[in-house]
Amino acid sequence: MRLALIGAGRIGKVHAQAIAGHRDVQLAAVADHHRPAAEALAVEHGCPVMTSEEVFSTDTIDAVLIASSTPTHADYLEQAARAGKAILCEKPIALDLPRTRDALRVLSSHPVTCALGFNRRHDPQFAALKQAINEGRIGRLETLTIISRDPAPPPAEYVGASGGLFRDMMIHDFDMARWLLDEPIAHVHGEGSCLIDPAIGEAGDIDTAMVTLTTVSGRLCHIGNSRRACYGYDQRIEAFGSAGMLQAQNESDTRLRFTSETGQVEEKPKWFFLERYAEAYRREIDDFVDAWRQQRAPLAGAHDGLEALRLAEAAERSLREGRRIALDSIH
Repeated sequence: MRLALIGAGRIGKVHAQAIAGHRDVQLAAVADHHRPAAEALAVEHGCPVMTSEEVFSTDTIDAVLIASSTPTHADYLEQAARAGKAILCEKPIALDLPRTRDALRVLSSHPVTCALGFNRRHDPQFAALKQAINEGRIGRLETLTIISRDPAPPPAEYVGASGGLFRDMMIHDFDMARWLLDEPIAHVHGEGSCLIDPAIGEAGDIDTAMVTLTTVSGRLCHIGNSRRACYGYDQRIEAFGSAGMLQAQNESDTRLRFTSETGQVEEKPKWFFLERYAEAYRREIDDFVDAWRQQRAPLAGAHDGLEALRLAEAAERSLREGRRIALDSIH
């Protein structure tokens, strides 16, 4: 696969590293509206710089990985689909449902392989947890608990353009909940506060949130988010069922535990998503290439992006209106 990377910022560099280690993918070009950033990343990986227009018009590119700023995702996705390029797009497709649906309509009329960057589905621990649920190891799944806490809050200026905690941060957890529950969600109840950084509240967002999802059969999922965990990147899942429980734990550098007469000490979790999900990003590229070759659906696709955004919209409305929201009211 000859792949062009659009976006040479922090997440673009993560993807470039994952691509570089893949034997079946050639990083064929880097594009970024800030050309010096594109040039620096292209030099690092030994590939040319192109404009986005060149990426979409050339026959030497099979696929694009869209890792640019969020407001550009939908436009680039549509251009890639019309050009017949396979697509791996970072989440979200857009920050609102109408623009997201517009992009999905373009994909429907120009069908290409399109994967969405819900990389946590590719994490080895979470994938093993999903497989164990499917195999019935805990009987019937009854409750799901997802904890996601960043090590430090983002700058307030980032918050203003991010779409807010539900769309920017918890959207990964909404996707994980949908994937693990594997059943339509009927209701969403969200609560949130600004407990960490007053500047985030002044920017109109929250930094701490809890959301409860209820499926059509009554299964419950609780999601807890915080923009600050002083000990590192806290990423845990518990699945509780009629015949047992599964737990996905935090990753540390060595998972070493020291025990002495005074007690036990373990390492802190890995600091942030770059370290915690490095393997997930590599496996995400594997799945994208295999889906393109085999002409099958990727593990996470554009429709999953739409449904996660519907949950984010419902949580935001629940917080704003102080009531439980029926998901079928979010269009």
